[in-house]
Amino acid sequence: MIEGRQSYASYCSTSSGSNNTSFSFNVSPFRFSANRSRFTAIGCNTLATISELQELAFVSGCLSFCTNGTSVEDGSCDGMGCCQNNIPKGLQRFNAGLSNAVSLNGSWGNSSCSFAFLAAVDSFSFKMSDVYRNSLDRTSIPVAVDWAIGNLTCDEAASVDPTKYYSCGPHTKCSNSTNGPGYRCYCKDGFEGNPYLSTGCQDIDECKEGYNNSCVMEAMCHNTFGSYECICPKNHHGDGLENREGCMHNTGAVPLVAIIAGTGLGIIFLFACIFLVYWAIKRRRLIRLREKFFEQNGGLLLRQHIATHKGVADIAKIFSVDDIKKATNNFDESQILGQGGYGTVYKGILSDQRVVAIKKSKIVDQSQIIQFINEVDILSQINHRNVVKLLGCCLETEVPLLVYEFISSGTLYEHIHEENHATSISWKDRLRVGAETAGALAYLHSAHSIPVLHRDVKSTNILLDDNYTAKVSDFGASRLAPMDRIQMTTLVQGTYGYLDPEGFFTGQLTDKSDVYSFGVVLAELLTGENPISSERAEEHRSLAMYFISSMANNNLFGILDDKVVKEGNREQLLGVANLVMKCLKAKGEERPTMKEVAAELEALRMSPQHQWKQVNHMETDYLLGEPSALLVGDSGGQESVESSFMLGLQIAR
Repeated sequence: MIEGRQSYASYCSTSSGSNNTSFSFNVSPFRFSANRSRFTAIGCNTLATISELQELAFVSGCLSFCTNGTSVEDGSCDGMGCCQNNIPKGLQRFNAGLSNAVSLNGSWGNSSCSFAFLAAVDSFSFKMSDVYRNSLDRTSIPVAVDWAIGNLTCDEAASVDPTKYYSCGPHTKCSNSTNGPGYRCYCKDGFEGNPYLSTGCQDIDECKEGYNNSCVMEAMCHNTFGSYECICPKNHHGDGLENREGCMHNTGAVPLVAIIAGTGLGIIFLFACIFLVYWAIKRRRLIRLREKFFEQNGGLLLRQHIATHKGVADIAKIFSVDDIKKATNNFDESQILGQGGYGTVYKGILSDQRVVAIKKSKIVDQSQIIQFINEVDILSQINHRNVVKLLGCCLETEVPLLVYEFISSGTLYEHIHEENHATSISWKDRLRVGAETAGALAYLHSAHSIPVLHRDVKSTNILLDDNYTAKVSDFGASRLAPMDRIQMTTLVQGTYGYLDPEGFFTGQLTDKSDVYSFGVVLAELLTGENPISSERAEEHRSLAMYFISSMANNNLFGILDDKVVKEGNREQLLGVANLVMKCLKAKGEERPTMKEVAAELEALRMSPQHQWKQVNHMETDYLLGEPSALLVGDSGGQESVESSFMLGLQIAR
């Protein structure tokens, strides 16, 4: 890796505007290191964003506040005066911007200037005095970058045209880049030099003075190609290595065969004893480590919960790590079903022959263990035909493993967008899947004993079984909502394209955030469009903005999926489209509840003519041409459409 210097974005309250910045390695082999670099912002009441929409369709950011004079500490970049966020792999260019965040009650004043930049995590250290600066020293914000050769892997470069695309010389080894496409070359063991030259790497003569080798003083070092050997002189025996018996003088007193046999048996016995002791110590350590992880991950608390539900069938089961390893063939790569932002999912077969999906998270927050155990206890008791069943967990590993029922036919996203599923799901099935998903979310929000907010509703988190029955999955971002609080403050989480704009700016999580995300899913079902697409115009890259704009211009039937138009009932399609508009309203309080959404979808599915019987065919035809108030529902509808459109546009940019 290489460290370099770069510019930064700044915004000062005394200036007329912000000094945003961009940086590009587009014509070079360099990429920003995803492991060693972090997007960093300094300031109070500051919203910093970083984006790269040309290839990665990446937008992220962080919020920084100063609640009081003691909340900002040197070296701490946790949102108080300084905040940081990860960047994706393969990032070669970016745009950074700054603006004032939403004011919060009790905030402790604003710094005069805010700054945003990429910084190497092991070279940059935040200082409290940075909050009060009017500018930064660019030499104090180094950034780490990676580099690689070309855009092919080692195997591809060597097989396509080695003379043109493969740059590694003789006696080298090739390694694929871990940060984007390309590869790098290294000398093999026993060789040194420049691996990119045509002459390649040269043999190291380990026998020369100044080179380290393992030959004892009596032995003669003999260089070989890529290695060396130690030869004992005449009248001596041994292998000539200093870490063994070396070169021993032959006395002739004892037959050589007897010496070799006795020594061999003694060594075998010694190694057998050492192995048994080592195995016993290692097993004891492994058992202690598992017990440590079990207690650290809240296993004792979960056992108490299970004991209180004794006699109830639908409760969490605690699996051992041996059960999980056996089910997944020791986490073999061939068992991987998918990977996402929260972890990796493996397919497994339990001892009772049940097929399950086992989720291995990337990280765990030890401060949230009690919350995690409570959620496992509650989620395992959810018994709804359209929610993926949580069967239990394993707590004997550093990161807890969750065990779910296995759903066989992939995700709703695959059936809508991927070519091999393009003709597999009809409009009738799409509407039913939407109604089933809404019903499951409504159950989680209001019918369950403790309300559960999903927080990451999207088409990839809706699974389908062999009968295309919807199964809501992936509660990696979910939270149990306190019964006496409508909303809860949280870190901004979710997926770009589905994220509630109001929740992004205010940091307030409500059940209406799930309603907004579900509205985007309904728009996917209607249009067949991706939630984010660089193929659409810049202002319409977000499907939510694209849908709202099309409805405002009465161009609904111009953006619907051809299969949907062909199979769907016109009044039914208009009813679902108007429901999408209600879900995508800018203000959460104006959106319907998920229970209302589920009821309206079920009514449209079961009796498509009933809800729209007052709309005659002349009015329906009018919707396809010039503007009509019917698409927005009431006199204030157009203002709602415009406000939603403008708020979505701000987030996309």
